[in-house]
Amino acid sequence: MKQRNKKECVAMLLAGGQGTRLGVLTRDVAKPAVPFGGKYRIIDFPLSNCINSGIDTVGVLTQYQPFELNQYIGNGQPWDLDRLSGGVYVLPPYMRGAAGEWYKGTANAIYQNIAFIDRFNPEYVLVLSGDHIYRMDYDAMLHHHKKNEADCTIAVFDVPMEEASRFGIMNTNEDGSVYEFEEKPKKPKGTKASMGIYIFNWSLLRRYLIEDEADPASKNDFGKNIIPKMLADGCKLWSYRFEGYWKDVGTISSLWEANMDLLDENSGINIGGDGSNRIYARNSAEPPQYISSSATVSHAIISEGATVYGEVRDSIISHGAHVGAGCRIIGSVILPGAYVANGAEVLYSIVGENATVGAGAVVGAVQTAAVGGEWQIAVVGPGVKVPDGGKVNPAEMIG
Repeated sequence: MKQRNKKECVAMLLAGGQGTRLGVLTRDVAKPAVPFGGKYRIIDFPLSNCINSGIDTVGVLTQYQPFELNQYIGNGQPWDLDRLSGGVYVLPPYMRGAAGEWYKGTANAIYQNIAFIDRFNPEYVLVLSGDHIYRMDYDAMLHHHKKNEADCTIAVFDVPMEEASRFGIMNTNEDGSVYEFEEKPKKPKGTKASMGIYIFNWSLLRRYLIEDEADPASKNDFGKNIIPKMLADGCKLWSYRFEGYWKDVGTISSLWEANMDLLDENSGINIGGDGSNRIYARNSAEPPQYISSSATVSHAIISEGATVYGEVRDSIISHGAHVGAGCRIIGSVILPGAYVANGAEVLYSIVGENATVGAGAVVGAVQTAAVGGEWQIAVVGPGVKVPDGGKVNPAEMIG
């Protein structure tokens, strides 16, 4: 008799990251809940990828500042994940009997939810990160995993050799099988960086998670413990090469770059898809955008509910934001509900949700190149008010 809730593959989305490098933008929200691209949030990408790949059962593991993320996900309806069998489940740490603990690492987070996964008795488990911007067909990766009869398949992305030391590097044979894993090596041997996307055979992973939890010396992490242990034990690990757009938005500079990539038709990012694999988001139910006859808009994204009276160039104006008369917005991201008063200048900056930039204030400065690989982006935190005539310097963050 077929088990009613059985799923071939269950996705586990690690969305509990604090995102400290995003500073004031993640002061009150988890990183996956940070707004992106005018109308999205970062978590929209892996959730949309799941449903577009035919994976309809997703556990979202939350921990740090989860309220807004939980509220945003709701019952999963925007991503067609409001299912009677399957769907999306928010999974925070919880008390079990007389004891309970926070998620200690990526592997421990999955370990603490073994009972949830067992409920669906899957053949495979897909482990995802909630803080990357990309579109990906997980079903194609699962097909690759099954074709190679792998125990674990790891999505990899080619990075420049000079950046390889920032990532976990998979050294592979010509057929794509993994023979060595290096966690952020000082002298990397290759350029195939782990994307933090894994497919495991569940019965095998389940055993490794239990063994890892019993090891007091373990960091309870996939990259540091589970993957190296599987390699050492002779398990079949395979790489899956991803060639589309992918960006880890863990820093202010990379988050700004990813937003700017939406304005570059050659960047490779495509959130609209071809109609069947687009990126979905919760509808903000805002009225249409309003652009005044006094406004000047070029090379920009203006979302619904935004009102624009000034100049907007090479920028993204999120839903419900306001740009006053005489303003100059250049190379910037104005997040939802932010208010930029008359005569203000916002240059190469990120203005947080519901923040206010006072009349005549200057935030940031125009830049021609990154410094040491990082753009000097000024940041105004959510809900913060820059006073009339105030100034926020490049790379300064106020909260």
